[in-house]
Amino acid sequence: MLTRLVNIHKLLQIREGSEAYSPVKGAAMAHLPCIDNAWLCLKDGKIDSYGSMDALPELNPDTTIDTSGRLVLPAWNDSHTHLVFAGTRENEFVDRIKGLSYQEIAARGGGILNSAQKLKNTSEDALYASAAQRLESLIATGTGAIEIKSGYGLDVDNELKMLRVIKRLQENYSLPVCATLLAAHAYPMEYKENKPAYIRYLINELIPEAAHQKLATYIDVFCEDGFFSVADTQMLLEAGIKYGLKPKIHANQLGYSGGVQVGVQYNAISVDHLEHVGQAEIDALLPSNTVPTVLPAAAFFLALPYQPARKMIDAGMPVCIASDYNPGSCPTGNIPFLHTIACTQLKMTPEEAINATTLNGAAAMELLQETGSITVGKRANLIITKPMPSVALIPYQFGQNIVEKVLINGKAVW
Repeated sequence: MLTRLVNIHKLLQIREGSEAYSPVKGAAMAHLPCIDNAWLCLKDGKIDSYGSMDALPELNPDTTIDTSGRLVLPAWNDSHTHLVFAGTRENEFVDRIKGLSYQEIAARGGGILNSAQKLKNTSEDALYASAAQRLESLIATGTGAIEIKSGYGLDVDNELKMLRVIKRLQENYSLPVCATLLAAHAYPMEYKENKPAYIRYLINELIPEAAHQKLATYIDVFCEDGFFSVADTQMLLEAGIKYGLKPKIHANQLGYSGGVQVGVQYNAISVDHLEHVGQAEIDALLPSNTVPTVLPAAAFFLALPYQPARKMIDAGMPVCIASDYNPGSCPTGNIPFLHTIACTQLKMTPEEAINATTLNGAAAMELLQETGSITVGKRANLIITKPMPSVALIPYQFGQNIVEKVLINGKAVW
């Protein structure tokens, strides 16, 4: 099957050679390679060739798509979501408006524990149906690869139930879906006065079973004061590594938790949130392969300090942006809206934001061989925008869907 896109106003994020398979760092994030007035050929679900319309080759494609006036770029790679959940938490949203903090809501049984109780009372089929609906809504705004975490089960049966839902999404949808075990998300009420016992329960029962059933690739820990300490995190990561699960970390959302440093220590694929990053965290990350991932929509929704992305990029780091889509602190996975926040609040340029959600998002899911750039041989997971003159219109025109068509493996899915 040969598909040809012609008259592309701008073909964005073109990379070949080593730069197609590495995250883009520092000053280089401001550069978004492109071809004006371009064509692009897709063959059997992958990118086959591209170039300028001035040198359009003789071909006999099965399908031709005229993209006059439109941008074409890789689909978004969202490397941090909690897409599987059993209900919304708008009451807590109102509580925060009235002055309660995220920590205060959690301390009285809200937050993650609220979601855990709802999930226990929801069937696997119902969880799958709602998660599939959310996933399709994200595809409609341009998401072409996604990571989904567990973390609202907090016991063996319900964490595995969540992971089975994620597996069903992997099987039934053609975009890459990465699965992460996040049982160390909060302490269940029955372990509130005996936290070491919950950690032993995770290490001795849940982590081995999730690995045995091959339901997750990664293990994550919410390393924050009042949740899981650095020492707790070390024990949990070591248990996960023992069973073949690769580390990721929720780090430095609520304070300087040490999560960044422990993530680097264990060669985590990414450390995520990063509202609190100082020189010590930058010094730890710079020589590492760990991808610093900021979640600006969560900071927006919780009215927390924004991540110092400008400082991180200027220091030479490969900043990634992800959504953190979840029912409590970020009930959206709309990546173009994240671009607006990144530009207006984190002081990133539109080009930096696109690099952060395409190539660097792929790096944070270990998908650089498959996606993240317009590269011959990579998946044809693409966004065709509505007519627009430049990439700056993506963050500028917030609140509107800038996507006209989404291709996954070369096929239009929206």
